[in-house]
Amino acid sequence: MHIHILGICGTFMGGIAALAKQAGHEVTGSDAGVYPPMSDQLATLGILVREGYEPSHLRPQPDCVVIGNVMSRGNPVVEEILNRGLPYRSGPQWLADHILQDKWVLAVAGTHGKTTTSSMLAWILDYAGLEPGFLIGGVPANFGQSARSTAGNFFVVEADEYDTAFFDKRSKFVHYRPRTVVLNNLEYDHADIFADLNAIKQQFHQLLRTVPGEGRVIYPARDKNIADVIAKGCWTPLEGFSLPPSGKAGVQHADWQACNVRDGGRAFDISYQGQVRGAVNWTLGGLHNVSNALAAVAAARHAGVPVNTSLEALGEFSGVARRMQLLANKNGVRIYDDFAHHPTAIASTLRGMRASHPQGRLIAIIEPRSNTMKMGIHNAVLPEALADADQVYVYAGESLTWNPAQALSGLGDKVVVRDKTSLIVAEVLAGLRSGDDVVIMSNGGFEGLPARLAGAIDARACGAD
Repeated sequence: MHIHILGICGTFMGGIAALAKQAGHEVTGSDAGVYPPMSDQLATLGILVREGYEPSHLRPQPDCVVIGNVMSRGNPVVEEILNRGLPYRSGPQWLADHILQDKWVLAVAGTHGKTTTSSMLAWILDYAGLEPGFLIGGVPANFGQSARSTAGNFFVVEADEYDTAFFDKRSKFVHYRPRTVVLNNLEYDHADIFADLNAIKQQFHQLLRTVPGEGRVIYPARDKNIADVIAKGCWTPLEGFSLPPSGKAGVQHADWQACNVRDGGRAFDISYQGQVRGAVNWTLGGLHNVSNALAAVAAARHAGVPVNTSLEALGEFSGVARRMQLLANKNGVRIYDDFAHHPTAIASTLRGMRASHPQGRLIAIIEPRSNTMKMGIHNAVLPEALADADQVYVYAGESLTWNPAQALSGLGDKVVVRDKTSLIVAEVLAGLRSGDDVVIMSNGGFEGLPARLAGAIDARACGAD
């Protein structure tokens, strides 16, 4: 079967392409923007990707067109599909029909941490010999690919709440019918899709309606928004997880807890129902990753993986591309690439970096690229999210509808706003000194800025303090 995918370079649709290719289908695709790591993965798979959305891309005629949610009515290729009566499906529906049938689906949902937690969970299952399939919105370093299909019984999917397609406005995750669900957290996001937080809660409620009574819902015990979702109705056993609040032994209603957190989250113990089950020692840092690990261990246990096996697996977990990925480390300067694009994620990333490297300068470079950020929805809390940085560079692209200098004026002269990435690269390079950590945060390609800056660091010696 010939499958043509519209929006193929998105992390989700690129994963669909990989699964279809592994299943033996002929796969082609179209997209308006191509950048790593997905472009590299598609090239490695030998999948032809055409630039733009031209009706001519549908010749020869594919047997099915899989349409990503970036596509809308009025797009020439969409109108061509409808006018010619070509068969089409959404990505989530194709996944449900062709891959998830008869699988034990483990779905990871939430505003933050979906990619990392899904990657942890898939790695734990693989380490335990269960050979899971997976579709993840990033590239886990332990696998080197964002998606795979196997003969195993388990499939891990990053369960996004974004809408499905122009013809199906439900959240993607309602298609997956999981047996195990992780609800990592819930905040307001996707302002281009959801009118308010209650609209997102309603979609999460719809997800819970699809989980069987013999399944399991893993949830953060202290997240009020998740509590509101559960209160709407839940017919599945619950297991809570939590970091202990400062100065307290724990949270009474949390089945899973992290305790004795050390070295900025690079070591910690895990307890289940009040009994310490073992320790995690790994290369990741930050309390957000400790929380992600709790959720992954709990979900894996529901699938039959012993806790001690999960803890061993986490010790060999190598992280995810573009999730605090170290791009360069030379002359005492470290360059990291991170996908953070919501104030909570930005704050967590910077807080973790500050805890790990308290002595050096912390420089944040931000591209406000998500639709919610472009609309300025989070401007009121963005200064606080950036407070741990010693210097902040903000890329004010043409699509930005608000003034970053004005919105971040409370941070004083440590904020630099530029409308060209070349200026940011040049100014950051000119001011670097040994001991600096540079964190680049964007959910897009950022005009290749991370690789450009890392390459420049590798090519030059940095000045002394």
